[in-house]
Amino acid sequence: MSDVADRLRSAGSVFAEDEARLLVEATSDAFQLELLIRRRMVGEPLEYILGWAEFCGLRIRVAPGVFVPRRRTEFLVQRAAELLRPHRHPLAVDVCCGTGAIGTTLAERTPALSLFATDIDPRAAECARENLRGRGTVVIGDLFDSLPADLRGRVDLIVANAPYVPTAEIALMPREARLHETRATLDGGDDGLDLHRRISAAAPGWLATGGYLLIETSERQAERTADIVANAGLKARIERADDLDATIVSGTATQPNRG
Repeated sequence: MSDVADRLRSAGSVFAEDEARLLVEATSDAFQLELLIRRRMVGEPLEYILGWAEFCGLRIRVAPGVFVPRRRTEFLVQRAAELLRPHRHPLAVDVCCGTGAIGTTLAERTPALSLFATDIDPRAAECARENLRGRGTVVIGDLFDSLPADLRGRVDLIVANAPYVPTAEIALMPREARLHETRATLDGGDDGLDLHRRISAAAPGWLATGGYLLIETSERQAERTADIVANAGLKARIERADDLDATIVSGTATQPNRG
């Protein structure tokens, strides 16, 4: 395995030993292993090569082009699980679900959860279905458009890790992301907040009174995201986890559903 690690290190891998171990474990066939090593050496994300990403202690199925869940999003999951805990039979919606990593982890931690996950990309939706394994309903559509209408005013929690990278900054992202992940999973518009505006504007119509919207954002954008959430009529709060370099904005529905 040391020779594999040396090759990966020469190609610029920061975690060469760990990656070498995972690649060696992925196949017992020498020819297939060589193909995997070469794919990694030319910069293909390790998660696409393995077919999974580790997230909150789970192996989450990832298909090429689908957004790879980041460790910082574990903070959003932690807060979401805490907010769901007081509910006996909570109802949650995972918007822009991607692989369904957030919803899958919440389903693991909240057995009584009723979950709907939605994404506009059919490949992402298929990953989400594989990961959820029947513990939630996955629909294909733009944000809330494909959700059942009878969910309106009943949702206890909406979680969203929507794209929030400003368009001009995509070129500055690591090669693995900008060359391999679909641009739509990264691009948040001119200021990165286009989807935050759309999600926040729609969320009050779906949330029950006392329900929550949780949006992942960046520390730099947090004040603006919070303003967007507040302007939608929700009580906004910025929350930060320095150990994960993670920032979320929560919005609480303090008024009855406005339909």
